[in-house]
Amino acid sequence: MEIDVYESYGRFYEEFSVGMKFKHWPGKTITQSDNHNFCMLTMNHNPLHIDVEYMKNHQHKKPLVVGLLTLSLIVGMTVQELSGKAIANLGYEKVKHEGPVFEGDTIHALSEVIDMRESKSNPNAGIVKVQTLGYNQNDQKILTLIRNIYIPKKIN
Repeated sequence: MEIDVYESYGRFYEEFSVGMKFKHWPGKTITQSDNHNFCMLTMNHNPLHIDVEYMKNHQHKKPLVVGLLTLSLIVGMTVQELSGKAIANLGYEKVKHEGPVFEGDTIHALSEVIDMRESKSNPNAGIVKVQTLGYNQNDQKILTLIRNIYIPKKIN
């Protein structure tokens, strides 16, 4: 018996509906190593993210996780349910950082389909617009994003 991995990962356009909600699992605890490696990889050497001593005199008193790392992790958490079959992510209409994220925080995400339309240029695909909310371990909202995902239709 052969298992079609592509068939079991993600959803086709027809498998979405406006109002559909997803609680993405698992969450991710962000380590100091995650934050530092992301800083070094992206050449973001701001002491806000990498210097414990510098941050002792800052309003937060400890290093902040880089916002783009938080965004990347939250989008990554959504792949299995939302964009596993995507042709492309067409864009992010809105990204709002709503609270600080610190090393040691555990983040999780919730998404809702807020709009859908068939592609004007490809009859075999559609665009699914989703809003994703990121939360920390205390259920404080840390991020909101809206994105458009270009998803194939199921061809029988």
